[in-house]
Amino acid sequence: MIPICRRRLFEPLQMIRSGSPRVRYWKELEGSQRLSEEELRKIQWQRLKSILSYAYENNPFYRDRFESAGLKPSRINIPEDMARLPILTKREIREAGTGMLSNGFSSDRLLRFKTGGSTGVPLEIYVTEECSEHRNACARRHDRWTGWEVGEPVGALWGNPKLPRDIKSYLRNWMLDPTIYLDTMAMSVQSVSRFAEKWKKAGPTLLFGHAHSLFLFANYIEEIGIRHVRPRAILSTSMMLLPHERKCIERIFGVRVFDRYGCEEVSLIASECERHEGMHLNIEHLYVEFLGEGGIPVEAGNPGKIVVTDLMNLAMPFLRYSVEDVGVPTERKCSCGRGLPLMEKVVGRSADFLIRKDGTRIAGISLIENTLTRIPGFAQMQIIQESMSEIRIDVVPAPQYMEESGNLLRQYMKDLFGPDISVVLKFVKNISSEPSGKYRFSICKVPRDKSIGI
Repeated sequence: MIPICRRRLFEPLQMIRSGSPRVRYWKELEGSQRLSEEELRKIQWQRLKSILSYAYENNPFYRDRFESAGLKPSRINIPEDMARLPILTKREIREAGTGMLSNGFSSDRLLRFKTGGSTGVPLEIYVTEECSEHRNACARRHDRWTGWEVGEPVGALWGNPKLPRDIKSYLRNWMLDPTIYLDTMAMSVQSVSRFAEKWKKAGPTLLFGHAHSLFLFANYIEEIGIRHVRPRAILSTSMMLLPHERKCIERIFGVRVFDRYGCEEVSLIASECERHEGMHLNIEHLYVEFLGEGGIPVEAGNPGKIVVTDLMNLAMPFLRYSVEDVGVPTERKCSCGRGLPLMEKVVGRSADFLIRKDGTRIAGISLIENTLTRIPGFAQMQIIQESMSEIRIDVVPAPQYMEESGNLLRQYMKDLFGPDISVVLKFVKNISSEPSGKYRFSICKVPRDKSIGI
């Protein structure tokens, strides 16, 4: 009864009071997802042309980029024309700062988001409230694909969560956004047990959080013997969920995991629906490219750098932004009937590909999956390529660890990277997360050669 009141009474009254268009945007998205892909592509292309023209006319940062490339928005008539516009990097964003704002926008009147990503070097992103509400509406649509409904409580595993601090914020949380948090920066038997007690009182229907944190949480739940934490669905985000982690989580909780992919800079990029046949791209709000060597689009089924153009952020446009992740596009259609196209999966971060002496790259996530599932004795690991001649592996040993486990791991790496590679195992109690709460499976410290593909 309470969730219905939140959905039908509390939220509508709050939206009227604040003048927020979130509910209207959400209902529009609920309808547009059922359009055909052709119809959605037309909407996407119109919005792309509009944001390109807007940036050219109103944003000095982008006008310079257009002119340096000898390009005008009016000349971009087919997708291939986009290749002439330079790709935007994180470094350029940091260097430009508020110089990326469009004319008429002031940083002190915009919503500011700060993200360090996996590098720990912060980026500051500015958006209007309208853009933020478009993002919130989209997230809600995709949340509902899990079976969760508006107004139902959520259990969230998140790093440094913003918790209610006074009566007003507590009431707002209870009436509009009922969420209980477990801080992933301090997970322990004690904190998980306290979270489980909160769960018993709040009764969340959705468990939401960083992918690897969900895996760790599931193991704590099993270790402690907690039985009452039973969500209707689990939503995994922020990073890739390894196949064996997904199986473990689904076994312990007895429900399916939904994968979601996005970033602070452009928000939600792709999500799994109830059919779990791939990840639907958010093409109403984004224009997504998958690029290979030389910036050429890759064919379906092949990994490519993910480059995104935000179609909604007028204040600080992100045009052809490299999110530094690698994904696999597909031409398959989902049996759910939605017109939103699919991507197969996210393979890993560009920086998380390790380099062999012949210049080929190996996805760190694949190495982790192959070793953790094939060699007994390891609970967690992180691979750090210090140089072309040295690899360090931080490992959390499992109870069944034996010396032979370490020997097999070293030999596996030597078979891949060559017999001369130095493989150093460092035994640790846990793999630390990034300041954002995310975990990195592999880190490559070797300078990247731009001539090497992805």
